[in-house]
This record gives sequence, structure tokens and C-alpha cells, in this order.
Amino acid sequence: MAARRVTARPHGLNAPLVVSLTSYPARFATLAWTLKALLRQSVKADRTILWLTEGDDRLLPPEVLALRSEGLEIRTEAEPIRVYTKSVPALRAFADAWLVTADDDMYYGPDWLAGLVALGAPGRVVAHRAHRVKWRGTALAPYSDWDKNIAGAVEGPGIFGTGVGGVLYPPGALHPDATRAELFTRLCPGADDIWMWWMARLAGSVVRHVGPPVRIVEWPGSQAQSLRAVNHGAEAGNDRAIAAMTAQYGVPSEGAETR
Repeated sequence: MAARRVTARPHGLNAPLVVSLTSYPARFATLAWTLKALLRQSVKADRTILWLTEGDDRLLPPEVLALRSEGLEIRTEAEPIRVYTKSVPALRAFADAWLVTADDDMYYGPDWLAGLVALGAPGRVVAHRAHRVKWRGTALAPYSDWDKNIAGAVEGPGIFGTGVGGVLYPPGALHPDATRAELFTRLCPGADDIWMWWMARLAGSVVRHVGPPVRIVEWPGSQAQSLRAVNHGAEAGNDRAIAAMTAQYGVPSEGAETR
């Protein structure tokens, strides 16, 4: 499923648009496929940045390095912040930009970025793939009880964007704690979706779901190592993160959805 070159149009936002992702050596064999899809969108980002832990950049295959000719930037991060490398370094470096995060192991169609940008607005986080949060009284229900991969163009306090589909964060959409490694590494070490949703809610932002459910198209062999087994499996990493975030910040308030 090769990404075709398209003639990209300007994004039309009021500040730079930055696409950010991270990867690691176990995924390098298929990384170029994802990067080509991100670089060949129908809407042009101002920057597309691959963030790597220091040292991993020396292991990149030639087909990834060659994409610098298409505008790919490769940067390194000294702090070992794992999955947060796809978002936190960009939030720190480009605080006034519109930030889109993507995963390194899946295919993104040519209008993926356009779909996010079209709905961008101050205080509105936009996600192609989303869940619906469930409350039990004043507490959040276990993650397994939430409605997953919902359908419908909706937004509200209980809409929860998932990073695998790609998420757009407007400038100022996240609480200032969003980049504090001493907090997210302790409270949500592998559950960055939980962390980012909570940071958005603390800032008064809501999540807008683009519309249809998303089919995840992953590259063969890219899931040999994955956080999903931890976050969704027997270890219940997401529920541990929810409990830790509730203890630290309280529960975000429930509210009505709008279309």
C-alpha cells in the first residue's frame, strides 16, 4: 500500500502545522512506509518530525534517511520518555503550533491530515479514532466498559481520542503539566492517551471525533513489540493510569455531547 505523491495544498491555519511521531529500532523495517504516507498528504504540514531517543538515529535504514529530501526532519531526544517522545518534545519546541501526533506502525490515507485540519478550532482536540468515556457516579468506569472506536461526528467532555488514528492539538489546548516528565512517567508511564485526554480536559478543551469508525491498517510484523498488551491486557495499564490520574487531579466532569 504505497503512498502516492499528491499536490498538497496549504493548511490554512493561523500558526504552523507540525506532524510529530516517534519510533524505535524494532519498527525501523516498516517505518519508511508510514513516513511516506505522512509526507504525501493532500494538505501540507510545515514540519514533519521523527523524534528518536539519542543513539537510535544511527540505526535508521537508508530508505528512511532518504526521506529527508521530501522534508522529513529527524531529531533526537536525550530524555528516555518512551511513547511520549512522539508528543512532548514537539510540545516543548513548538508551543504555538498546531500539533498532530501519529503512530509509526500504520498506514494513513492521503486525506488523513486534511480531515483533522478541517475541524481544527481553539480548545478543540480533533481525533480520527475515539472512544466514549463512561462514568460510574462521580468516578470513571473501568476502561473495558468504555464504548470503543465510536461512530459519529461528535464532540464533548466524554469523547476520548486515541493516538493510533492521529490527533490534532491546537495551541494552548493542553494543561501546562502536559510536558512534565516527572509526572507522566510516574502516573501514566505507558498510557499516553489517558495522559493527553486528562491534560486536554484540565485545560478546558474537548475532543471532536471526525466521524466514521477507523479501521487500523498496521504493517505486517510491526506489532512484535507493543504497549497494547500492557495497556489493554491482564496488567490493566490503562486502569492503573486512570486511578493514578484520579488521585492526582480528580475526575474530569461529565457533560453533554454536541454534533
